[in-house]
Amino acid sequence: MKKSSIRPFAAVCLAGAVVVLMTACTGAPKLGNNLVSSDEDSKSTVRMFSPMEKTQPDVDNVARSASDKTVVMAEEALGVSVDYITYTAENYQDKTYDEVALDRARNDMDDLYLLNPDVIQILGEEGKLMDLSGLESAKNLRDVVKTANVVNGKLVAIPQEVVAYGLFINKDMFDQYNLELPETPEDFLECCRVFQENGIETPVGANRWWLETFVLAQAYADLYNGGNTEAEIAALNSGERKYSDYMRPGFEFLQELIDCGYIDAKKAYVSEAIDGEGPDFLAQKTPIVMAYWGAANTETAYGNPDFNMLVIGFPSSRGQMPVMPMTGFAVGANAEHAEDAMRTLDVMVSDEALQVYSETNKVISPSKNVEVECIPALKPLNDRINENVYVLGANANMKLEQWGNTCLIVRELLNGATVDECMAEFDRLQEETLEH
Repeated sequence: MKKSSIRPFAAVCLAGAVVVLMTACTGAPKLGNNLVSSDEDSKSTVRMFSPMEKTQPDVDNVARSASDKTVVMAEEALGVSVDYITYTAENYQDKTYDEVALDRARNDMDDLYLLNPDVIQILGEEGKLMDLSGLESAKNLRDVVKTANVVNGKLVAIPQEVVAYGLFINKDMFDQYNLELPETPEDFLECCRVFQENGIETPVGANRWWLETFVLAQAYADLYNGGNTEAEIAALNSGERKYSDYMRPGFEFLQELIDCGYIDAKKAYVSEAIDGEGPDFLAQKTPIVMAYWGAANTETAYGNPDFNMLVIGFPSSRGQMPVMPMTGFAVGANAEHAEDAMRTLDVMVSDEALQVYSETNKVISPSKNVEVECIPALKPLNDRINENVYVLGANANMKLEQWGNTCLIVRELLNGATVDECMAEFDRLQEETLEH
């Protein structure tokens, strides 16, 4: 199983995207074609496959997308021309972004690719991606980025932002009922109980994509923050430990939320991200939703609420826990223009370019040298991340892909599967990975 769709970055996702991410992000604006200059024929060309096209600047060279700005920096610095091959093309409409990306990379059709975490893992295992660890910009990456994108000892992808998911909280409603912000699963259940007893029928607004964040926070709080990460992952990869043992508490927690009516499982199963739960959250009918960092900055999401909003980590045994999946740019191992693609990417993820990108989108940079001041609502989540407290929602070192598989199995829970049936599916998937 793997999550079947990628949403073009808008702010996210995933992501936020991260551009985000990816699996459930808001849509990016459709952008125009490259301008053709008089010396176009003399330039080296780098082909990049991504969910978005390049912005066509007007005569004043006005605002472009954050990612496009970094592409222009590379073009100007290196004298290359980056041609965008985009998922929005007509002949891709019947296939998901992931399916098309896998096909194009396996057939060496492009030089640069923007990839979701499960695709990074698959192509990395297949040896279809270049090792980027020698890039100058790679020296500046946060450890979390390296951890998430190293496959078989090779750094195979680098993102332009680190996507963090958290709980979006209506602080005014919490204050109204004298509730502290939840730290643990038990705290969270108590908050939901109080809300429901005071007439808030469904305290948690949910959609069909992001409930896995609750599970992942609880499953891997100790794994990523207990000082034994490598050994625990090795035990999972060898089959010595079962993923289901890690996942069970999170699934039991979700089942309790459903049984108590704190989550509407039927609505969540069919709801798209933000579109499903967003209106009730903004109307202050529900006090809690989950979303990615960029949604707090985005007017089309939660960037302008009529109440005091805070973004915190998910409840876990170690307190509020951010969950961070990863997308990333990768270079095809057999790329026709591999050298130029590597040089282009090196500029796009340089500290200078990432400063521009991060300031434009107000996101967490993958570079440890680039900091952007976040809005007050994001400070609780940002503080945890700065303390190096987080759970990875995607980790290429794990043989069993996490983000997409967990999402799909959570959807089975929403559709009526038992916790035991969900755990059996994790066991089945783990057995499959051990056979390969």
